Amino acid sequence: MTGLAVLGGFVLDTLFGDPAWLPHPVVLMGKAISALEKRLRARLPKTPQGELLGGGIVAFCLPVGTFVCTGLVCLGAAKLSPWLGLAVQMFWCGQALAAKGLAQESMNVHKELVKGDLPAARKAVSRIVGRDTQNLTAEGVIKAAVETVAENASDGVIAPLLYMLIGGAPLALTYKAINTMDSMLGYKNEKYLYFGRIPAKLDDAANYLPSRLAGLLWCAAAALTGNSAKGAWRIWRRDRRNHASPNSAQTESACAGALGVQLAGPAYYFGEYYPKPTIGDALRPIEPEDIRRANKMMYAESLLALLLGLAIRGVIL
Repeated sequence: MTGLAVLGGFVLDTLFGDPAWLPHPVVLMGKAISALEKRLRARLPKTPQGELLGGGIVAFCLPVGTFVCTGLVCLGAAKLSPWLGLAVQMFWCGQALAAKGLAQESMNVHKELVKGDLPAARKAVSRIVGRDTQNLTAEGVIKAAVETVAENASDGVIAPLLYMLIGGAPLALTYKAINTMDSMLGYKNEKYLYFGRIPAKLDDAANYLPSRLAGLLWCAAAALTGNSAKGAWRIWRRDRRNHASPNSAQTESACAGALGVQLAGPAYYFGEYYPKPTIGDALRPIEPEDIRRANKMMYAESLLALLLGLAIRGVIL
């Protein structure tokens, strides 16, 4: 049943994505994180030790709570009817994947760039990146969009897909809880330097293997989509560690090599300048069509991961 749920969830995400009118588990997770943070900050000492403890409590409660709640719902539904249990898991598996939404949002950026509307392109890319976008050049907007497609192919598609192949929707949503914590708390600024440290480290651990699998699959996807598999492999091997996160450059480097462009580099976050290393070689100028090319590789590697995962499950089980 788990294999069917994963396959069905993949199809649901490919066809429908995440409709705005449909309640999403990540929204509930975000509200829970904010509520926990507010309560813990009000009760714990405002010291590095107190903030580390608070972040640790959040990092324990949210993933465990998510796994227990979703697991009980899935078990209860399956007891009422195996088909109901399958439908619940399939629905949640679809919500755990973000390929369709990622493609839609990044192609919105592409559309505005092609129209020549740079302010609209900056606004569109601000919906999917964490950096400051108000002063980005057209090149900066394209880079930001391509980078977010590559990075989120790992933590928005390959990682949840891997976890749902292992433990169904409950484990996939538990991963999404960990990833959501990192996106909300994992900043190295004054507010979250200590409070967000344990959630960030937990996210690093959860993404360690999936990100490396995603990088390798991206190299294969480059060959399937007419991009440079040789370049993807070469830059992945050379630049996959060119990021403060141990995981983020895995797919970014493969993407940069496949396209023959240079990604990453310095950026502003919340008005503060961050001198980051570049990834890839600027063999040619980056262009809006690279956003579409990145999406094609993202979908190709997602399909590869699905087929390989289902095949492995079939052999093992």
